[in-house]
Amino acid sequence: MPTPQEETPDTQENPEPTSSLELGVIGNGSVAALIDGRGRIVWCCLPRFDGDASFCALLSPQCEGGDWSIELEDIDRAEQHYMPNTAVLVTRLYDHHGSGVEIVDYMPRFRTRGRFYHPVLIARRVRPIGGSPRIRVRLRPLCKYGSETPQSTSGSNHIRFLLDGVVQRLTSDVSSTMIERGLPFFLEKPAHFVFGPDETLTESPADFIHHTLENTLTYWREWVRNLSVPYEWQEPIIRAAITLKLCQYEATGAIVAALTTSIPESANSGRNWDYRYCWLRDAAFTVRALNRLGATRSMEEYIRYVFNLVAADGDNEIGPVFGITFEHELPETQVASLAGYRGMGPVRVGNDAWRQRQNDVYGSVVLASSQIFFDRRLEHPGDELTFRRLECMGELALRVAETPDAGLWEYRGRAAVHTYSAAMCWAACDRLAHIATELGLDERARYWHDEAVALHARIEARAWNEKLGTFVDAYDGEHLDASLLLLADIGFVNAMDPRFIATVDAIGVALGRGDYLFRYIAPDDFGAPETSFNICTFWYIEALAATGRRERARMMFEHMLAQRNPLGLLSEDIAPANGEHWGNFPQTYSMVGLIQAAMRLSRRWEDAL
Repeated sequence: MPTPQEETPDTQENPEPTSSLELGVIGNGSVAALIDGRGRIVWCCLPRFDGDASFCALLSPQCEGGDWSIELEDIDRAEQHYMPNTAVLVTRLYDHHGSGVEIVDYMPRFRTRGRFYHPVLIARRVRPIGGSPRIRVRLRPLCKYGSETPQSTSGSNHIRFLLDGVVQRLTSDVSSTMIERGLPFFLEKPAHFVFGPDETLTESPADFIHHTLENTLTYWREWVRNLSVPYEWQEPIIRAAITLKLCQYEATGAIVAALTTSIPESANSGRNWDYRYCWLRDAAFTVRALNRLGATRSMEEYIRYVFNLVAADGDNEIGPVFGITFEHELPETQVASLAGYRGMGPVRVGNDAWRQRQNDVYGSVVLASSQIFFDRRLEHPGDELTFRRLECMGELALRVAETPDAGLWEYRGRAAVHTYSAAMCWAACDRLAHIATELGLDERARYWHDEAVALHARIEARAWNEKLGTFVDAYDGEHLDASLLLLADIGFVNAMDPRFIATVDAIGVALGRGDYLFRYIAPDDFGAPETSFNICTFWYIEALAATGRRERARMMFEHMLAQRNPLGLLSEDIAPANGEHWGNFPQTYSMVGLIQAAMRLSRRWEDAL
């Protein structure tokens, strides 16, 4: 596992075919792909994040294939790393005789002609790095979530695949016959593969990859250079930030919760969900984390997405999750043609959370948008018109603040007036008061301030359990959940308030398992949870730091860094017994938690130098 300050490539000795989440991610804001330790593309949806899984080997398709591999004969070991400060992945394979190949994988992203170039395209370069390596190229996309093999046609240097909803063309300087038949050959010089739109390349594959790779490397290095990173843990923070950036669909500004569907939260649990959509809450957390790093463009794009949603809904209540092109309904179905991650189905497409009421979403939208009214760096800062749009969210927050909902954990079988949901509705009113003050709208500032004060008092009266001596998860409740750790973060209570400290301590006892934290332990629709929820562990770390236990917080944080996969990524959940990753991947929540905790705990540059 990587150490917190690691800069050198990670090595995987004798990697096995994908049976764990030791995966890397490449992407460009239009599409993304997951690649295992041997350079095999095992997941990629085309032509966008929530499209058909043309590469679906990760979820065990019934048809042969669903992957794109560069196989080295008589393989002995593999190494894998990202080019520093980029989303360009390098895999090196070595055989038992000392021969080897290097695979460079990326999706082009750079600015040209006044706009971003980020096509639905995967580029791969394979070159020999010693001896006489003999390889086999297997490109085997599938259709309709692994149920069909696509029709294809070929020429001397290209192969066209008629996929579900898109036609992709592979252009290469390797013979099409060698690729179609999966024939082995000696790799004597670099080979280039461009899998993209069904268009003729105007240059050779080698020239295309040469200039798009250089431009893509430059883009990512410049993007990272503009991040405001703390003194400590820079490499993990940078990797997390790049990963979050890869989860934003640039065409609309939507941010997906993860790039996959149906990786279970624990073995054979049935907790298999499709996360390839935009949860307003998750996206707001992502925006706040990137804002703290100075990457405000993602916030501006996301706010554009949200305002388009709000404009469509008018004064109606809004759901918690939407499609990346504003779809309001995401009907949930099961896919029989995929057996699931490690055979652990079901595989679901769509997510019925869109049917739920989750009242914290209004606060999430307002909190994600607040910075545009105060950040003088922005080209288009918030104005009175923007404020009026946000006021709709505040009015809805007041309407629903103390009504039952499914909560942020999306309970499917019960509803309650959840403390976190109510507190986020308060946060919407509180921030609107601050924004109105900034804009000089005194009457609106008084209105929102008075509403916030009154709501705050009602929540305190119902969410504090005098007998237990803690805040509780729901009005007049008796249980704890990890969302209560955020009450200080959103400003509902002061972090040094004895009530908050007591709540943090009680949560550590009730929900802690060693250095991990569960989101809750009470049985839900699927029984008792079996794995810790990574962002909750990071919330607990932040709460420890905020309440004066920094050394304990730092120890837990270092432990969580050591749990990242060999490329520095995290899934949604970890099994405390063995540290195994579970849940959809890469999980934006988890990468957000890493960034937030690191920035709270890091020593300042001034104190360190």
